[in-house]
Amino acid sequence: MAAQIEMDSALGAPARQGSFHPLLRRAAAAALAAFPILACWVLALGTPAQAVDPPSQAKPATVPADKTERAETAPPKKQLILPGETFEVGGLPAFIMPPPAEKRQRPQPWIFYAPTLPPYPDAHEKWMHEQFLAAGVAVAGIDVGEAYGNPEGRKHFTELYRELTEKRGYGKRPCLFGRSRGGLWVSSWAIEHPDNVAGIVGIYPVFDLRAYPGLARAAPAYGLSLQELQSQLGELNPIERVSVLAKAHIPAYFIHGDVDKVVPLAANSAEFVRRYQAAGAGDDVTLTVIEGQGHNFYAGFFHCQPLVDFAIARARAGAEETSTEE
Repeated sequence: MAAQIEMDSALGAPARQGSFHPLLRRAAAAALAAFPILACWVLALGTPAQAVDPPSQAKPATVPADKTERAETAPPKKQLILPGETFEVGGLPAFIMPPPAEKRQRPQPWIFYAPTLPPYPDAHEKWMHEQFLAAGVAVAGIDVGEAYGNPEGRKHFTELYRELTEKRGYGKRPCLFGRSRGGLWVSSWAIEHPDNVAGIVGIYPVFDLRAYPGLARAAPAYGLSLQELQSQLGELNPIERVSVLAKAHIPAYFIHGDVDKVVPLAANSAEFVRRYQAAGAGDDVTLTVIEGQGHNFYAGFFHCQPLVDFAIARARAGAEETSTEE
């Protein structure tokens, strides 16, 4: 199937006139021609938006010695971009942004968001989260630090999942949302718990530890030496286990820029799609590629109506499946 090409009206942004360097056009086309993609090419003219999400200055999160150590280094109470609740799960900051009271349900559809680091979710995502809440879908997350998808972080993801599904009436199959390095968090948890996932969405998500943050920076978070992490990539690197999600036919939708230098398209979202295709699950994944954009605040990333609609539909489906099971 040939890639379907759409202009930026698909993202709800006004079309703009201009030119794009032909060499970059050919390079991008060649990178994507190896597998079928539903692509939404967007001309990005003028001064590029400022690059964001560079390597964090914070130290990578390592497995804490005990809960006392976690408590002593706990970050301040989280500030939310929309009304919601902040609380702790397992000694770590967590949040819920619920829909308006009249739109809440049992079981409650929800989106499991990452990375819930102190700055995120941020104001650039506000429109998306407003759409989720208006549709009756809650958003929740937990700050596991710079875990990069490590087992300790996945354990805390499960603690929040249980808090919401067992104590608060939330659906058992949320839609996962990973922005940038949050892709490592949600994909690694989904691979471990495919039966608990209704879908995955991502904005320039990371799936390959080698691409970001790099193995040298990831190794301490896993409690391993560089050599030990290298020897265990087949087990620990999410991109190497995408076939688990493909075999479970977990639907996915990603949006990514074709000139992303922080989280390269080819090694992450495009490779995820390639592996779904190889596993015979190509119809379960959609990749929207924005031409001429990198890892930045370009509005098209955060006002992608198809991605929002997909996330809402998958969250609702997960809650409906919970209801029928009960």
